[in-house]
Amino acid sequence: MKPNKKSDNVYYQSLGRKVIFQITIMSLIPIFIVSCIILFQFQKANHKKVHAHLVELVLKHKQNIDSFLTEKLNDIQVVSKLFSYPDLSNELFLENKLALLRQGFDAVFVDLGVIDDKGLQVAYAGPFKLLKADYSKAEWFTNAIHSRYFISDVFLGLREHPHFIIAVRQKWEGRYWILRATIDFKAFNSLVKNLRIGKTGFAFIINKKGDFQTKSFFDSTASKENILNFLKCCMNNECEDYVFERTDDSGTDKIYVASFLKNGDWLLLYQQDAGDAFSDFNHARNIAVMLILVTVLCVILYAVLFSKNVVRRIKKSDTESQAMNEKVIETGKLATVGELAAGIAHEINNPVAIMVEEAGWIEDLLEEEEFEESENFDEFQRALKQINTQGKRCKEITHKLLSFARKTDSRITELQVNELLEDMVALSAQRAKYSNVEINTILDNDLPEIRLSHSEMQQVFLNLINNALDAMENKGGILNIESRLSDDYVEIKISDNGAGIPAANLERIFDPFFTTKPVGKGTGLGLSICYGIIKKMGGDIEAESLIDVGTTFKIKLPFDKKSSCIDGKDDVRECSKKESD
Repeated sequence: MKPNKKSDNVYYQSLGRKVIFQITIMSLIPIFIVSCIILFQFQKANHKKVHAHLVELVLKHKQNIDSFLTEKLNDIQVVSKLFSYPDLSNELFLENKLALLRQGFDAVFVDLGVIDDKGLQVAYAGPFKLLKADYSKAEWFTNAIHSRYFISDVFLGLREHPHFIIAVRQKWEGRYWILRATIDFKAFNSLVKNLRIGKTGFAFIINKKGDFQTKSFFDSTASKENILNFLKCCMNNECEDYVFERTDDSGTDKIYVASFLKNGDWLLLYQQDAGDAFSDFNHARNIAVMLILVTVLCVILYAVLFSKNVVRRIKKSDTESQAMNEKVIETGKLATVGELAAGIAHEINNPVAIMVEEAGWIEDLLEEEEFEESENFDEFQRALKQINTQGKRCKEITHKLLSFARKTDSRITELQVNELLEDMVALSAQRAKYSNVEINTILDNDLPEIRLSHSEMQQVFLNLINNALDAMENKGGILNIESRLSDDYVEIKISDNGAGIPAANLERIFDPFFTTKPVGKGTGLGLSICYGIIKKMGGDIEAESLIDVGTTFKIKLPFDKKSSCIDGKDDVRECSKKESD
């Protein structure tokens, strides 16, 4: 039955896909698991590090701003305690003190003002015309007159310019008065303005109502709801420092770091896009993803190449196995034909023997006088002699055929190689005659007997002789068979002058199923079987060949010199040599 190539291709393609799938899955699952664990741990550590860095930065600026406000408050308190209300109510004196403050702290102090308990500014030193200004309804005045000191929120006030004031309450002749100082907004804003990280990180200050106390560099209105929710949460839980991440209305993930200022009245808030804050991690993650993708591609490429190689090997193995099965079947057929030929030879042998006997009996009858006088007496004797000769020849051929066709007996016995070679030459003589091949035997008569398997060596010699006859079948030739004693070996050479074997094929002639003969004329098993038999017996077989010159097979068979001498079946020359030694 012919193989179905289409179904075979489908099978091997399916096998290749399964191999690719298995290798890919088994390789990538550990990679993905390990990569995910590493990325998760790295992300966790990076977030923790970024949060800690931002908190430390915000706390540092919180301390700077609180120190700034405390210092300025202390300065105003010192001035209000050192000098009396009448002194400070003198504008020249007040301008002198403002000049001293500005000289010591640059332009942080914008102006100074003295306000009585009614909210009327009785003295003023500064760039604006605010003398006699009425602050009785101002929120900051209400708070300041009821506490020892007060720092206001940033507001526009009468000057329509953002500022905040520091007010200190003192008492003179039973009545409260206030020394007020305006702090320069730009100088205060610079304390927060310098807090910048990355492309989107900035800080600002808001009060409890969510109003900005410093200038915002970016749009923070979109996240004001998050800030107010945070303020509400913190005021209820009295939190100090806080880090949280939220998504604003635009869908951007943001990170916030907050800390309260001015005894909880203000909130210093740092804001940055999460993508900007964690840019190092994102960069490392992108590289890792690229490496993983490259690894995946490499694994898939390797799986494809590996699967192709495996499938090709399996396909080759299946093809060889199928060829071997076909050869075994063919060999079985040949064995069956051989058994059939042996049976036929056995059946023919007996009739031929009877025919020869009957011919002998007729020959005896012809010796009587009545037949001797016959005119055809000589012709009868010639015909009977020819029948007797050809009958014996047929009997000899069938006898040799039966001897060869009997089952292989691997038992080791004492064997004379020359006798075996002569038998095989006789068996092949008829075929050599038809092939116009001359067989020459050059045999050493002093060869010792060797312990070999008779049937297996018979198979080896006959196979080599038949191969030589095949090589010379078309043109005829000369087949030389030699045997000689060489050291510890009996060496046999079987040489022909046929077409020869190409060098490329010479190294493969002992491979199973290797043959250069046409289909149906050779199984490719003969020489491999010969090689196995000779090797099993401890010998060696090699071949030499040249194109258009011929081929020589050389067989070396070992023998035991010592046992051969003791048994008396040894080489006379060798024993004589040993005895002389």
